[in-house]
Amino acid sequence: MRLVLISGLSGSGKSIALNVLEDAGYYCIDNLPANLLPETIRFLSGHGYDRAGISVDARSGESFRELPGLVTELRKQVDLRLIFLESKIETLVRRFSETRRRHPLSSDARSLREAIVHERDLLGDIAELGQRIDTSDLSANSLRAWIKDIIALENAGFTLLFTSFGFKHGIPLDADLVFDVRCLPNPHYDLKLRPQTGRDADVIAFLDSVPEVADMLADIRAYVAKWLPCYIRDNRAYLTVAIGCTGGQHRSVYFAERLAAHFVATRQTLVRHRELA
Repeated sequence: MRLVLISGLSGSGKSIALNVLEDAGYYCIDNLPANLLPETIRFLSGHGYDRAGISVDARSGESFRELPGLVTELRKQVDLRLIFLESKIETLVRRFSETRRRHPLSSDARSLREAIVHERDLLGDIAELGQRIDTSDLSANSLRAWIKDIIALENAGFTLLFTSFGFKHGIPLDADLVFDVRCLPNPHYDLKLRPQTGRDADVIAFLDSVPEVADMLADIRAYVAKWLPCYIRDNRAYLTVAIGCTGGQHRSVYFAERLAAHFVATRQTLVRHRELA
């Protein structure tokens, strides 16, 4: 059975992710108490369901504390993926204010911001169990596309993810390793290259011609290759390597694409571009 667990902060896009799973043919359940997971999986398996998507979060109350142990046990029985969605506090405050929805952990004694911080503390141990996605700067369509990429993977083995971003928009919350390539020549200052991206032939040719680009690419590639076995031994399901330049259009995109192309032959690999999305 394939099981995709959706967890994360309220307002970070869990409903969108669950809808993607439902559209992909998964039997979906929202807001299932964590302690009911084993019984639910047994029931679904016994009735012929081979794919399920279940949202489990802080609304489960005290039973949510059981989730890390349950995930460990369930991974021995089913093909389990856990997707953890998070966003910056300012983004979540704005989303709740715009929709005028009440945060599930807010109360007369706890403000919206305090409820968000409290929920982040409660979920801290869960984020490390699966694929983290920072939805702060993502549109709903971009999030849908990223969820589709994740569930399209054939099995729940270790996944290496390269993401590009622009430092002027902030470092992604879901990054495990961050590399800064802003010291390299910037195609932005070439008027012909400015509207293009690191996936376009002209920009690729420009960066290929710079010796320092090749040197830094080789250094990052060697660093990731050297330490990757340690992350795998740490029982991680994912490792997110973030490459940042100023705007997230040219250099970081080029590096993410090149690194992904190198590792895809030996590792389950994904690539995404936050600012292009």
